[in-house]
Amino acid sequence: MAEASSIPTPPHCTADFCLIPIGTSSPSVSAQIADVQRLIEKSGLKYVMHSAGTTLEGPWDRVHQVIGQAHTILHQQGIIRIQSDIRVGSRTDKEQSFEDKVNKVRELLKND
Repeated sequence: MAEASSIPTPPHCTADFCLIPIGTSSPSVSAQIADVQRLIEKSGLKYVMHSAGTTLEGPWDRVHQVIGQAHTILHQQGIIRIQSDIRVGSRTDKEQSFEDKVNKVRELLKND
């Protein structure tokens, strides 16, 4: 097996993530999520926000960097602890967008 530092990351991925600030003064975290969305918008990555998080798509290293930066901007606001749920997918046979996946299922449902 090769040295861990010499193993590359996949070139492309889709990551669905949800940041959960812990210990805030309010049960609402919409202001923090808006700040994260501003960061994502500036990142240039393809994304879609949904009710339980955000789906990012792009180069593996950049996607993970943006998720880390989201943690940092919330820590800079005084949030001491953040828990994140992240689900990441990659393929080697083709590049498939999150829209492609959804459209494929919709196409199958139309035929019902």
